[in-house]
Amino acid sequence: MQHPVKSQFKHQLALLGLASMLGWALGAIAWSLVLALAGMLLWHSWQLHRLRVWLRKSDHRTVPESRGVWGDLFDDLHRLLNRHRKAEDKLRQVIGRVQKSTSALQDAVVMLDSSGDLEWWNRSARRLLGLRRPDDVGEPLTNLIRDPRFLRYLERREFAEPLELPSPINKRLQLQFTVTEFGQSDRLMIIRDVTRLKQLERMRRDFVGNASHELRTPLTVIRGYLETLQDQFGGQQPRLLRALQQMEGQAKRMGNLVTDMLMLSRLETTDRPMDELPIDIGRLLREVFEDASALAPDKELQLQLEIDERYLLLGQERELLSAFTNLATNAVKYTPSKGRVNIRWQVDALGGQYEVCDTGVGIEAHHLERLAERFYRVDNGRSSAQGGTGLGLAIVKHVMIRHGGMLEVDSNPGKGSCFRCHFPAKLMQLKRTDSTESALLIES
Repeated sequence: MQHPVKSQFKHQLALLGLASMLGWALGAIAWSLVLALAGMLLWHSWQLHRLRVWLRKSDHRTVPESRGVWGDLFDDLHRLLNRHRKAEDKLRQVIGRVQKSTSALQDAVVMLDSSGDLEWWNRSARRLLGLRRPDDVGEPLTNLIRDPRFLRYLERREFAEPLELPSPINKRLQLQFTVTEFGQSDRLMIIRDVTRLKQLERMRRDFVGNASHELRTPLTVIRGYLETLQDQFGGQQPRLLRALQQMEGQAKRMGNLVTDMLMLSRLETTDRPMDELPIDIGRLLREVFEDASALAPDKELQLQLEIDERYLLLGQERELLSAFTNLATNAVKYTPSKGRVNIRWQVDALGGQYEVCDTGVGIEAHHLERLAERFYRVDNGRSSAQGGTGLGLAIVKHVMIRHGGMLEVDSNPGKGSCFRCHFPAKLMQLKRTDSTESALLIES
């Protein structure tokens, strides 16, 4: 089969040859060639006009017909158009299946363009958010969800963590918003109804808090009677004294557990502290250092406290004291005799950092991710012997979450551990003082 361009070229040469012969016979070769070329030009112009008219039409179902090179061109366009129609039909079927599947989801799915305007949503979005077609198409989602927390969430574009808010149409429903960016800053939003989970979580917290509160009174009574019995019969019956001391130790341990459970329950009740007040971190850490030092003399540990006193820390003092004391006393408890514990507070451009490093037994790497879980113990026997409740690091983690911070742990078995609490720079407040002292170093 000949190439269409070559075939058309031969046809045109034949036409020019025929025009030359006719012109020679008539004695006007030049005029004959001009007329032939003009006819060819008009024919090509006419075919180009047909192509332009066809391209401008909204309906491209029928392709013009012709002969020669233009016929081949129109045939190629017809084949391309058929392939395009098949691909379009297949894509339409895929989109239809996706829309049907997302419409069947219990979770709401919402698509936003780069400006935050509504493009598409499934049926669950109407139930959870009250979106309606066609009225809300093209409307900014922030016009329908007016909670300031939602507006800040979209503006910050920090979508690593989901956002939880009540439904704009039913305040009894608690929704969780998860956002994923795609394309040219378009966003896909998944909205899940977590009302049931929140109710179960609240029931669990209430149960733990109520049970812990109810246990405090009987434990106090038991410890009181044990102390009385030791005073009355301890000197006369050594075996009874030893039993009473063991009972008192276990009652004290249960009391510590109840205290920690109440503290953890209170921390879980709200996401952030109710009062973020300026805290003198130097005074707070000196108190922590004194509590840790009270445990150290029997083990002959070397303790060091280093404080950058230029800044105040905005937060809840009681919670921070509990978290800082937990880390410091744990370091003292699990560091062998002649060891060293360093407590340090420093501030830089990224924020504040409370650090407790020891030369203790260390923790194996596979335990690190679970350290802050409730009642998780690296070594049950060792933790029980030290009188731990298994809730200390869980309390530290929740205190850091409530203050917008992060707990980080580095440890090497046999060499020691470092626990670091990172606080955001927005919680740092420069002291108004004329003192040139910016750091304090205390050793014991």
